[in-house]
Amino acid sequence: MTDTHSANIMTANIQTTSISTSNRQELRTQIRQWRRSLTPRQQREAACAWARQLLQLPEFISSRHIAFYWPQDGELNPFTLLETPLGQTKQFYLPVLHPWQSGRLCFTPYQMNMPCIPNRFGIPEPVNGFQHSAPTWCLDLVLTPLVGFDEQGSRLGMGGGFYDRTFSFLRRGFSKTKLIGVAYEEQKLDQLITHPWDIPLQAIVTNKKIYKCS
Repeated sequence: MTDTHSANIMTANIQTTSISTSNRQELRTQIRQWRRSLTPRQQREAACAWARQLLQLPEFISSRHIAFYWPQDGELNPFTLLETPLGQTKQFYLPVLHPWQSGRLCFTPYQMNMPCIPNRFGIPEPVNGFQHSAPTWCLDLVLTPLVGFDEQGSRLGMGGGFYDRTFSFLRRGFSKTKLIGVAYEEQKLDQLITHPWDIPLQAIVTNKKIYKCS
């Protein structure tokens, strides 16, 4: 990614401890516009660099059941993992909208080139994914998309709260599932307000660095 792109997105690196809800929306819009401005080559190079970082993460190395996501809106592409030797030893899962629990996700096993259809948001899901979904608490690692993050592990998402609701059980501590944020380095923010319903990330992996969170 070029220095020009980095300079553009750095204008979003503001102290968000006093940011309003409307300004959070403006921040989402700014970062998403930057993300969509990346060329296919920049996206591929960033995804490959990100995969090299993730492959060094002990939590990834030791995990067997790993959820990831279908990239949309310029998101960093995690499908690169399926092409790596280590990735080929893992079972990956894609999120599927829960059919009757509104605002929640379930996760179904995914293999390369599995038939998928778009959900109501236009995001591909495996056909009949809910019927084959696994218990969410059985996942070892969840690669979580985001719009922005800070080094404390706070995540700025799209605003729908799907991941926070789905993984609210982690507050009770009976699962060892770990949430790892996935982002371009330029999506890092100075500080984000946290809310009681926010589920913190254990780490964030970008195309340049791994951030371990407290």
